[in-house]
Amino acid sequence: MRNLFAAVLVAVMPLAALAATPQTAVLDVQNMTCGLCPVTVKKSLEQVAGVTQVRIDFAKKTATVTFDTDKTNATALTKATTDAGYPSTVHK
Repeated sequence: MRNLFAAVLVAVMPLAALAATPQTAVLDVQNMTCGLCPVTVKKSLEQVAGVTQVRIDFAKKTATVTFDTDKTNATALTKATTDAGYPSTVHK
């Protein structure tokens, strides 16, 4: 049984290399004025398919988002925050 498991693991490992490299985008987020705003922004971004991590910096009014480029893009991220009432743009 162990040999079968090892053989399957060895066979699947190269497929991991085919997965898209995660990309990180920093968004400048408007309208964050209170302590609950970052929670709403984070939840809106986490609902976007392909998002794997979200970090909000309330002081800098930014959201750092790691995502799978095969499933989403920066345009979808800015749309998600805008739809939640917090317009954003990709930080240059």
